[in-house]
Amino acid sequence: MQSMKRSLVTLMILIAGFTEGAVMSNGHAVEMSSAEGKGRGSSAHITTGDSVSHIVNHPAFKGFSRLILPRENDASSDNTPLRNVRSLMPYHNHVDPATVVGALNHLIDEVNDGKTIFYDYYGKRQKQEDPAKEHTGIFFSRGEPGAPFAIVCPGGGFSYVGSLHEGFPLAWEISKKKFNAFVIRYRIGSEQWATEDLAAAIAYVFRNAQTLGVSTEHYSLWGGSAGARMVGNIALNGVAAYGGGHLPKPSIAVIAYTGQPSFSADFPPTFMTVSADDGIANVSIVDRRVENLRNAGVEVEYRRYRTAGHGFGLGIGTDAEGWLSHAVRFWEKHGSAAISAKALK
Repeated sequence: MQSMKRSLVTLMILIAGFTEGAVMSNGHAVEMSSAEGKGRGSSAHITTGDSVSHIVNHPAFKGFSRLILPRENDASSDNTPLRNVRSLMPYHNHVDPATVVGALNHLIDEVNDGKTIFYDYYGKRQKQEDPAKEHTGIFFSRGEPGAPFAIVCPGGGFSYVGSLHEGFPLAWEISKKKFNAFVIRYRIGSEQWATEDLAAAIAYVFRNAQTLGVSTEHYSLWGGSAGARMVGNIALNGVAAYGGGHLPKPSIAVIAYTGQPSFSADFPPTFMTVSADDGIANVSIVDRRVENLRNAGVEVEYRRYRTAGHGFGLGIGTDAEGWLSHAVRFWEKHGSAAISAKALK
């Protein structure tokens, strides 16, 4: 009898230990921090030790999980551990797995709180007419209700969409500063298609601003690499030129590491950033574009780093770390009292 009691006590201690500090994986105990283990179960957080398949099969992302990934139709990476997430995005540098996972867990927490994180900006008929539009949508990272919104356009050379690195982490940081932020999933394969998708997303947010709880005044567009080309196209030609209707240009454009040279006198105020050792974007073209914009009368803030490479996202661990805060302050400068009241309080 005493032996049975001791066994029961031992079992209870083991159970308590696994509940507080570890989970079972293939019969083995795996140590896990309290933050990583939050919500294990139907609302489980993802860890860097999990594989891509945990994103694909996560209940919080049901119906759109593949649109989180760089290539929606590629299942070959499903067994890749998230600690190796950079291998999914060959055009990007300084991909920090913990940051990627943290941004995904933020979205999971939003779903657990009963919030919608994904919206279609194309309707059923539009998708029937062009099946490629099935692979589009916007992910919402909420800030202060009624604050202006940003749309973040990740890059990937129009061959993939790097939302895991320079989409969700950027949007999360923007929302921490009380602005509303969307990450666009666009069609790959064509700069024209992608820019049309951005115009459609802008129009969708304008039409549904009240339901979404965002202000359409002083909105901003953010892009890196290929995504920055999309932003530059709207900044140059306007939303209507890409089928989005007669809507205003953004209050500012945030353009990161692209060799796109376009400029005009009616470009919105522009924040630009690049690293001198960028192996993809021609830095001399970026320098010249900044000069051309300034000569045309456009206000430009230019942050030129030295060793961050191409596609540095938030720049964590590089000399570009912190650039996003400079960009947000530039946005605040070109906003109104409404931004100050709602986003800076």
